[in-house]
Amino acid sequence: MNKKLLAVAISSAAFASQAVAIELYNEDGTTFSVGGHVSVAVGDVNSSDRQGDDDIGIESVSPRINFNVTHDIGNGFTADAKGEWALNYLDGGENAFTTRLGYLGLTHDDFGRAVAGTQWAPYYSVSGVADMPIAFANDFIYDDHGNLGTGRGEEMLSYGNSVDFGEAGTLNLGVAWQGRKVDDVSYTSTVSFENEYGNRAQIALNYSIADVTANYAFNTGDVNFGSVGSQTAESHVLSATYGSYGKEGIYLAGVYAMNEYMNSSSGIALEETTAVELLASYAFSNSINVSVNYEAVEDDKESATVYSTSALQAEYNFTSNFVGFAGYEFDLQGSGTYKDKADDKWLIGARYYL
Repeated sequence: MNKKLLAVAISSAAFASQAVAIELYNEDGTTFSVGGHVSVAVGDVNSSDRQGDDDIGIESVSPRINFNVTHDIGNGFTADAKGEWALNYLDGGENAFTTRLGYLGLTHDDFGRAVAGTQWAPYYSVSGVADMPIAFANDFIYDDHGNLGTGRGEEMLSYGNSVDFGEAGTLNLGVAWQGRKVDDVSYTSTVSFENEYGNRAQIALNYSIADVTANYAFNTGDVNFGSVGSQTAESHVLSATYGSYGKEGIYLAGVYAMNEYMNSSSGIALEETTAVELLASYAFSNSINVSVNYEAVEDDKESATVYSTSALQAEYNFTSNFVGFAGYEFDLQGSGTYKDKADDKWLIGARYYL
């Protein structure tokens, strides 16, 4: 296993557009660093939480702070620990920090990497390849993602390793397991259910050669949903990319997921859905990065669109630590019983990487 994979694993996010951290300590095989970002914007995203449908407000855009520790324990093994918390700096008197990540990892050049705790799931290495722009990106992978292990998997044990074929490319393998748990899942401010999650397992394969990747993941486990009873919630997801997001030139990514009880609408887990995310971006030499994306979730049983959106976005690196961004998301609406009033969204803001 390449040492570079450890650096990726302890970064603030698996597919962050850039990972910046301040190293505070590095001595005798031990390092300690602090990272994350503060992100704020003006826009119309959460208008339903305010008085009018078109009210403009200040929005936080997934801000977080994290610490990373690594320690060389000898014989080729490196231990690392990470804690990451979402920041709430807009609502006075509310909880300031909530857990995003927290895990302990062990990495060896040949034997691979094992991680225990709340972490980015192997599944996300496949589904998250289009989850790149700051303002608007993948939504469907975050439906109950902590319990289902589609984004940041909670209470997860994972293992990963890679095989380097030289000029023929690199193959990465990731597997993960989550134990039984019971959780109250809130789908909206007024709708919540108690779900009982059985043992869950997943496997992810990532193959890269030159500037191209091809990826596949499978995620499965039984869930006793408070809304629809006991079901097997599982997903097959395929993705592919070309280029590197944010680096000069073009980046293309596509994700296609075939899901059973992995997506929901109005608090009800949907029996069969198909989810698609497409992203195309171009980074200019002057640090401007423009992108367009499309996302849709289809209810295969109802032959109807649950929702579909498309967004135009731009990001500009004023410095390596300070990024401005703007985006406008068009609500292309659902169909059938899912059709509702169009709710376009926009954001203009800045992100400062610690």
